[in-house]
Amino acid sequence: MSTILITGAGSGIGAGLATELAAAGHHILATDLDAEAAEQVAARIRNDGGRADALPLDVSRDESVDALLGALPAPVDVLVNNAGLQHVSRLEDFPMQKWDLLIQVMLTGVARITRALLSTMRERGHGRIVNIGSVHSLVASRYKSAYVAAKHGLLGFSKVLALETADTDITINTVCPAYVHTPLVDKQIAAQARENGLSEEQVVSEIMLKPMPKGVFISIEELAGITAFLMSPAARNITGQTLVVDGGWTAQ
Repeated sequence: MSTILITGAGSGIGAGLATELAAAGHHILATDLDAEAAEQVAARIRNDGGRADALPLDVSRDESVDALLGALPAPVDVLVNNAGLQHVSRLEDFPMQKWDLLIQVMLTGVARITRALLSTMRERGHGRIVNIGSVHSLVASRYKSAYVAAKHGLLGFSKVLALETADTDITINTVCPAYVHTPLVDKQIAAQARENGLSEEQVVSEIMLKPMPKGVFISIEELAGITAFLMSPAARNITGQTLVVDGGWTAQ
């Protein structure tokens, strides 16, 4: 079984992945800017008989990443870059400080934590890196300029790193789901309702699910299963790839 470090594991997709992958027997290192939230996730896993540790991490700060490296209870086999946030606004009204924060967390932060763990993966001759992208790594939506820019950037980052690690058994791939019903998406629903003058129900049906021919939210179980596959020996030659889980959105 692997030791898996998940960023942004205190809630949403990160917490769900931590729980699902722990149930499969893996050792989870749940990291989050909110250390208490990460500990709550780790405690639930331990209460269910799994193995988990919680560690504070701000991927936007070098000193936080350095502190994490000194506190790791075990070498990291798999890194899941999941930490994220959203801000929905027209560009004219988008605070640049907020714009910079989204890029720092979801793009520069991915490079920062990946860079920090890569040398140990190289020394051990093995590693798996799974980036949680988005359907917005491939298509755009109004009022999400920073988020879309960061998620598009992940694909280029992954391709470059796939080439840089091709000489060893390290892979990096980006999983791009359409909407997963999480607290982050609930906030987006409310924000989109305000920006578009719609009810929240209309946002779900007319904005979020309408582009998806299957018309349903993506589940945590799907994302955990895909992550588990990318960790497996069967995926050792899958690297620099984009796995799109969008209910047919980008097939149209």
